[in-house]
Amino acid sequence: MLLASKPTSAGGGEQRHGRNSGFHSAESGRDSRQGQHPPAGVSSVLYIMEHKQTINFGAGPAKLPPSVLLQAQNELLNYSGTGISVLEMSHRSSDFNKIINKTESLLRELLNIPDNYKVLFLQGGGSGQFSSVPLNLIGLKEDRCADYLVTGTWSAKAAKEAEKYGKVNVVHPKLDSYTKIPDPSSWTLNPSASYVYYCSNETVHGVEYNFTPETNGVVLVSDMSSNFLSRPVDVSKFGLIFAGAQKNVGCAGVTVVIVREDLLGHALKECPIVLDYKVQAEMNSLYNTPPCFSIYIMSLVLEWIKNNGGSAAMEMLNKQKSSMIYDIINASNGFYVCPVDTACRSRMNVPFRVGKKEGNEALEKEFLDGASKRGMISLKGHRSVGGIRASLYNAVTLEDTKALAEYMKEFVKEHQ
Repeated sequence: MLLASKPTSAGGGEQRHGRNSGFHSAESGRDSRQGQHPPAGVSSVLYIMEHKQTINFGAGPAKLPPSVLLQAQNELLNYSGTGISVLEMSHRSSDFNKIINKTESLLRELLNIPDNYKVLFLQGGGSGQFSSVPLNLIGLKEDRCADYLVTGTWSAKAAKEAEKYGKVNVVHPKLDSYTKIPDPSSWTLNPSASYVYYCSNETVHGVEYNFTPETNGVVLVSDMSSNFLSRPVDVSKFGLIFAGAQKNVGCAGVTVVIVREDLLGHALKECPIVLDYKVQAEMNSLYNTPPCFSIYIMSLVLEWIKNNGGSAAMEMLNKQKSSMIYDIINASNGFYVCPVDTACRSRMNVPFRVGKKEGNEALEKEFLDGASKRGMISLKGHRSVGGIRASLYNAVTLEDTKALAEYMKEFVKEHQ
């Protein structure tokens, strides 16, 4: 279990608790005990974790850092001395303006976003961007066509949606199953395409790109919803990046769009105004009422990532966590089976079957029941593929992962 570090009082040194001492609070200089009711002399972070034994391996919405939850709780009724909650704060107030500007500033710092990119905070989730991307970008060139890499459920949905607005070219031979990324030598890219689209991590099937596709000058668009800020990324290689917050950088309700300025102003005439990137950029994401509380939570998570070493540190931890689970799968003599090609196995979502390649449903149910009794939830695979799926996003700790790893070892010993 994560025993998150306790936010310190002003001027005090940092106090770490428990085994997982590498995780700092979302905001230093704040006494997290305000508004809490643990027994006298007991840290509120320790108190909350001792009374919350659940480990959430959900694919999204996903686990949030406990220090972030505590800070949000502390500030819920009275944000920063305003006397009101962020939940009731006007999105046009100076107080919320500070929140959204801080969130953008943290993103720019963590990702080293160049000045010629706009950062938007929108609604509609990643699925909303399946429509927004073609509505804004497919008209960049006269042919009104786009290239799509389809390597899983989410890129397939995006490609299907884009067909409403122009011609879609799937650049590689159709895959029999979503277990690999086609070799770039097999791709047929269209130089007249307005953009090339791919999903950098497919949560359902556990397929992740470990490289950035080369597009020969065509605008590159990436859905990074499930590995956003889990590793460093060179934003300058992309025309547009989008990511739902509820996996690695916050709670459900807000989607980040990072778009190069020269791509604004090309929306199709049928593009709804709330989906028009140019309109939202000109209005600082305030054309309509934004998801204020979700943006606030994102700012806390981004600060937590910053205080814990940024995306490079997240990458190191995510490699350790995923390797821990894949090593057990690989050493199980076929008892656990991950169907994904080793070259593109996701660090974020580890899918596997139990008992045999196709899965033994009785064993998988027993595995899930046993995990639940041990306080581990949301390990059931996506309904379209079945089996087991462990999602190891940024807030899932090494200790959380070790708990799952130990259980997997015990389970295979009992049944092999």
